Amino acid sequence: MGSNEDSVETNEVNSDNEFLDDKDDLALEADIAISWGYRTEKEDNKYEVLTTEELGRHQREIIDEVNNILKLSPTIVRHLLNYFKWDKEKLLEKYFEGNIEEFFKCINMTNLFINLQSNKQKVTKDNSAEECKICFSNLPSDLMMALECGHSFCLMCWREYVTSKIVDGGLDQLIVCAAHRCGVLMDDMTVIELLDDQDVRLRYWQFITNKFVQCNELIRWCPSPNCTYAVKVIYGETRFVRCKCGHEFCFVCDNDYHDPVKCHWLKKWLEWNYEDSQNRYWLAHNTKPCPKCKVQIEKNGGCNVMKCRNCSQQFCWVCMSDHGHSSCNRYVEGPEVQRDRSASSLERYLHYHNRYVNHMRSLKYENNLYLTIKEQLREFRQEDISYVDIEFLKHAVTVLCHCRRTLMYTYVFAYYLRNNNQSVIFENNQTDLEIATESLSDYLERRIILERLTNVKSDVLDKYRYCDRRCELLLRHVHEGYENDTWEYIE
Repeated sequence: MGSNEDSVETNEVNSDNEFLDDKDDLALEADIAISWGYRTEKEDNKYEVLTTEELGRHQREIIDEVNNILKLSPTIVRHLLNYFKWDKEKLLEKYFEGNIEEFFKCINMTNLFINLQSNKQKVTKDNSAEECKICFSNLPSDLMMALECGHSFCLMCWREYVTSKIVDGGLDQLIVCAAHRCGVLMDDMTVIELLDDQDVRLRYWQFITNKFVQCNELIRWCPSPNCTYAVKVIYGETRFVRCKCGHEFCFVCDNDYHDPVKCHWLKKWLEWNYEDSQNRYWLAHNTKPCPKCKVQIEKNGGCNVMKCRNCSQQFCWVCMSDHGHSSCNRYVEGPEVQRDRSASSLERYLHYHNRYVNHMRSLKYENNLYLTIKEQLREFRQEDISYVDIEFLKHAVTVLCHCRRTLMYTYVFAYYLRNNNQSVIFENNQTDLEIATESLSDYLERRIILERLTNVKSDVLDKYRYCDRRCELLLRHVHEGYENDTWEYIE
């Protein structure tokens, strides 16, 4: 949304007008409830947004809860929970199902079992000199350290070993003892105590947090650029979430929220769209199918008599008839020439793709519409207008963007939809929503500065509420089709 530019514009606004104050914008953004119909019924109060610190506390709470039963080191519990996707019940069930050693073998974590078997503590020695087995320096024992396995190295070598694991190794593997082929795990607090570089410490904690989010099926990072919030849902089937940064996305697939189309259809559309759309567009405008073998042919000369190199068929480029016809300048009523399936499929794709892209571009402009209206009001403002007087405009733009985004994804849904009675109803609802959305957009872009706000307020309220109802009706119909399994698709 061009945030840098927007912030500059906002900062230039004089604060003596109440409705142009940045604090009012933030307050209004926080106060606006996402009120449109079907989504609220399905998703409300099923998720919470967490900061990085809250994520860390939540992770420790789960570890402590499990550790009260298993009585293991927190680091081992953390790795076990990562393996079981932070499903506590599944971990406990498998752990007590049979032999503990077999449990660790089955999950390919025998090095964690080595830690359990070792009764040794970190080795403490007298102050006599001891040789480090890595750098071969003779150092007093207080500068040496050993894990439960007894392999002793100097603190400097331990520090460099751990740092290299964190900085260069990517931390995909566990940090184990530095001795060759020793699998004893180094616990998290030992790692932190060894590190004297705050940046490396922070990187290690960030890795632990990222691993927690990555492995936990009920938590995701907000995909918005530079956002540090995470979203935790109660149920895995939750789809719509709205981060504190304002970004709305689908929890299942991480894309922008895309109701009414389902995730797998959107994934298929995006893969096909971004990989092949330019090729399809070029083919549609620069080639025609041979009337006999249906191979796409590009015209590379001025003569309109074409000869297919695939089947040697000669035909007229203008009317696609066999070569030898007298002329093609006359309009003849009658059925069109039957075109091949690939050309028809391409035309159908471009029909939906072009409308999808058009709504996407409109949404991009309309995301900044409220700021544009504010600037216009600042230029033509009336002194008796307060913040309360223009609050309805923020609601109107919010509803407009929601309807525009919904329309954008209706064309993805419609592309894969097979024609039947339900699809006709859907297209009628789509048409009604499109008309209502364009009417609201036109009104907000062109009429606001032409009349007094007190005169247009009732019209804007009527228009955005009507848009809201049309959008709710369309989404309700689609979701009823999902529940009743009435939609048929073109694979």
